[in-house]
Amino acid sequence: MRFEAFSRKAADQRCDCLVIGTFERGELGAEAAAVDRAAHGRVRGLLSRGDFSGRAGETLLLTEVGGLASNRLLLVGLGGKAQFNRRAWRRGLQSAVAALARTRIATAALALERPPGHELDDYYLGRSAAEIVGAGLYRVNDLKSARRPRPSALARVLVGPVDAASLPEVRRGLAAGSAVAQSTSLLRNLGNLPANVCTPRYLANQARELQRTYRRRLRVRIFDEAGIRRLKMGCFLAVTRGSEEPPRFIVLEYRGARRSRAPLVLVGKGVTFDTGGISLKDPPAMDEMKFDMCGAATVLAAVDFAARAELKINLVGLVPTCENMPDGRAVKPGDIVTSASGQTVEVLNTDAEGRLILCDALNYARRYEPEAVVDIATLTGACVVALGNHHSGVMANDDALARELVEAGLRSDDRAWQLPLTEEYGEQLRSNFADMANIAGREGGAITAAAFLGKFTQGLTWAHMDIAGTAWTSGTAKGATGRPLSLLADFLTRRASR
Repeated sequence: MRFEAFSRKAADQRCDCLVIGTFERGELGAEAAAVDRAAHGRVRGLLSRGDFSGRAGETLLLTEVGGLASNRLLLVGLGGKAQFNRRAWRRGLQSAVAALARTRIATAALALERPPGHELDDYYLGRSAAEIVGAGLYRVNDLKSARRPRPSALARVLVGPVDAASLPEVRRGLAAGSAVAQSTSLLRNLGNLPANVCTPRYLANQARELQRTYRRRLRVRIFDEAGIRRLKMGCFLAVTRGSEEPPRFIVLEYRGARRSRAPLVLVGKGVTFDTGGISLKDPPAMDEMKFDMCGAATVLAAVDFAARAELKINLVGLVPTCENMPDGRAVKPGDIVTSASGQTVEVLNTDAEGRLILCDALNYARRYEPEAVVDIATLTGACVVALGNHHSGVMANDDALARELVEAGLRSDDRAWQLPLTEEYGEQLRSNFADMANIAGREGGAITAAAFLGKFTQGLTWAHMDIAGTAWTSGTAKGATGRPLSLLADFLTRRASR
């Protein structure tokens, strides 16, 4: 896919299809009005006859429109003009891409009205457009035996018109958005694969593929079960004990800055299938537990983005990956295990396994003396109860880092919300028999899970992202969403520019 910015009038832009937006009640913005004048009033004619309402998400493809340099004109409804904002602009662009993908149009010029004020600056105009196009053209990597439909013909997208002075920033945004879109496809592909394909060894092989792609800047090390045991990761090994599938601990080291600069460390939960172990989950929707490795996929995709965008940053990705299965060797409720930090944990619920593999990986992060550590995990159903599917949860021992992540989510339209993480939640994890228990009851479950991880991050600048509600969609549209890669890409890009 090629992305370009243009500054000439939209009506003069040569392409297979020009895309403009219209509002309800026949209202046109400045861009659409200029195109309508060039087209001898055809757009207003359609609106006045009621052939196109301008409702949000509505589309209409016109052919043989005189006065335009393009062969076709796609009308996109933007809803009420008074309510037009960045969210409505995104919805309009998503509808446009969906309509274009159903055709054999190869080149499209996007000339949608921009939201008023400063809601969408030049950089985020380009970046958001490229991300939305990439997401709209993504096709699930299913394993159906039927013949696959033809991919979209769309190969070149132009964004504008913008002032000549704005072209460099729009182009910078387009380049960043294209990189995010490609890395997001990697994340979604990994998340959508079934658990009998996407195993810990498969994820390790994907890391090696990244190393082959970015060999000069990326180093990858894979620890097998014996290596994990040498690292004394007793909590991690306890989770994997019931599975025939061997675990892996994946370490990715991207060097894009001077060696003296401390790295950022991302840690991703990589449970490739989670039955709950002995604390077995209810059968409904257990098939969705193949998505329990989306934190790991996010880390692999974030490293891919950093290397693809050639960010001037040092970045480490840590991925503990395994299955959580029940059998005669599986860890049992009441068992006590010893973490790599030396702290002991009483396992009261084997379905609270993500925090057990993460705590050993977080301890491993210390050896890098990192600038900051962020873990990403589909950790708790409690976070879904608290925030639904709209916001990822953020908890941190450093409010400035938490704000950084939340603000990155606002800029990238990949929103997150900070939850409190005070000492009272950690006190709920007391155990009669070990240094701590791995659960603390139903109340505040998302926060007590973070409080557990916090016991292994003392002295680190650390944040935890619970993406259980945002990493995938259920129902007929079931699949990985690609979140929160857009947020993390924004966060990493800002950090790289410091």
